[in-house]
Amino acid sequence: MIITKQKDLKELLDYVGDEKVFIVGCGECAETCRTGGEREVLKVKEELEKAGKTVTGWIVPEAPCVAAKIKIDLAKNMNAVKSADSILVMACGLGIQSVKENDRFGKKVHPGCDTMFMGEINAKGEFFEACSACGECILELTGGICPVTRCAKGILNGPCGGQNKGKCEVDKEKDCAWVLIYEELKKRGRLDMLKNYNKPKDYSKMNRPNRLILANP
Repeated sequence: MIITKQKDLKELLDYVGDEKVFIVGCGECAETCRTGGEREVLKVKEELEKAGKTVTGWIVPEAPCVAAKIKIDLAKNMNAVKSADSILVMACGLGIQSVKENDRFGKKVHPGCDTMFMGEINAKGEFFEACSACGECILELTGGICPVTRCAKGILNGPCGGQNKGKCEVDKEKDCAWVLIYEELKKRGRLDMLKNYNKPKDYSKMNRPNRLILANP
């Protein structure tokens, strides 16, 4: 899941200026983060209108980052989009750019959210970064715990000498990733895996912008 944080209203007002705006939310990640679901879109709409702005319409598509879907949703609201000067997208950076690329009218696009990280959600509904999309997953070797992301230093062969009582020296509130890895491998009876040397990351696999084209079935 892509975790987002909604931008401050003042920032949105500065973006919009005197423009008429159409609002696009997100029915998946942003809705879960409470940054771009129907409730949040309607709240921003209300605040913009209170400030004297004109909102020509709004939608909360299931996945604005999927070209085929956002094209259909925008087409269904063609008149409202056409009458707007710009589009405010309350979604992650992927959704924002997807709307820009798939808007047939070429409207100016404003970001309504800041994209924070890829995260997992625990039982309490809290978000935690657990993957850096490094392109070279080593979770098989580390008990399903990612040291690239969860170790403050990104150490691939750890722990470092700074861990203290299982806590990270960089942030004493956080568990040392390599202590967690040790405990997990111990539980599995696979401490022998710690004897393996993990090679340095091949950062060419993190080249940006990346792409993946699936072969035709």
